Amino acid sequence: MPQQTLDRLRAEFLEMPGLRLTPAQAVRLCGVELAACASALDTLVREEFLCAKPDGSYARASDGRVPRPRPAKAGLIDFGSSPHRSAS
Repeated sequence: MPQQTLDRLRAEFLEMPGLRLTPAQAVRLCGVELAACASALDTLVREEFLCAKPDGSYARASDGRVPRPRPAKAGLIDFGSSPHRSAS
């Protein structure tokens, strides 16, 4: 399987989060034979870049969602009462 096919598939899945392709769609996208494309898809699954869905399509293993850390909750500190200006 050509490295170009792997690179092309990786680039397409990175560029379009949520993209799902069937093997036939990947063949048309990459312009290679089914055997070469299936081999590339299997390689990307083994590398855990892609995952095979129950419907036979392939998607990014992270499915475009990157876990982000939740912001820490800040506690409020009471520094005493703030000075207020009084009108004279």
